[in-house]
Amino acid sequence: MTPAHILRCRENLDAVRGRVAEACRKGGRDPSSVRIVGVTKYVSSDSAAILLELGCLDLAESRPQSLWEKSAAMAKANPPPRWHFVGHLQRNKVRRTIGVTSLIHSLDSQRLLEAIDAEAAVCGRVCEMLVEVNLSGDRGRTGVSEQAVGPLVEAAAQYSHVRVCGLMGMASEPEGADAQAQARRQFAHLRQIRERLVASSPAAAGLNELSMGMSGDFEEAVLEGATLVRIGSALWEGIAAHD
Repeated sequence: MTPAHILRCRENLDAVRGRVAEACRKGGRDPSSVRIVGVTKYVSSDSAAILLELGCLDLAESRPQSLWEKSAAMAKANPPPRWHFVGHLQRNKVRRTIGVTSLIHSLDSQRLLEAIDAEAAVCGRVCEMLVEVNLSGDRGRTGVSEQAVGPLVEAAAQYSHVRVCGLMGMASEPEGADAQAQARRQFAHLRQIRERLVASSPAAAGLNELSMGMSGDFEEAVLEGATLVRIGSALWEGIAAHD
């Protein structure tokens, strides 16, 4: 990256941090309670490394192959990145993926849960993950239904090599003057799902994380309790893809 691109990356990150801090102020929250996860899907490893050097330690990919490649390219970084996987995970890609991730945001089935537990046992580790909830009810979207969240969390508690530590959800893509209000209502709904689970199930006691909000709606997510916001385009504005 050129010095101009590095400067632009710094400006973008500072702007996102400022918006998170302002949303926290409005919501009466400590800004340190929200982690910015930089989604590096459309940029090179060199660009991702600059974001890491600027202090964004949490990086994310939605495609296993890209995750493997970038984590290998940045394996000697100091400090090392905390890699998140935020896309749909196929069972045949579990082994290599869990080997490099600190958190998987997209647990969406009992079969995937079983596959992750089995591979984590082979690796001798406990894999942390979030249950992805389909907030829109759209069958074309990934994630489990609201009714299936509790049973999946309870099932996970029976395994030794996985730990569900929260929920993840994406708002639908509403249009019109009240689009932000619609997104906020969906984020509030995810928070309420977690609150009900924690109140009713011992297995849900550790659901501390809420991964919700992206570049277009993360402020609404912060206002509703997001602890992780997944930011891509807002961090790379003015920086060419794969630069």
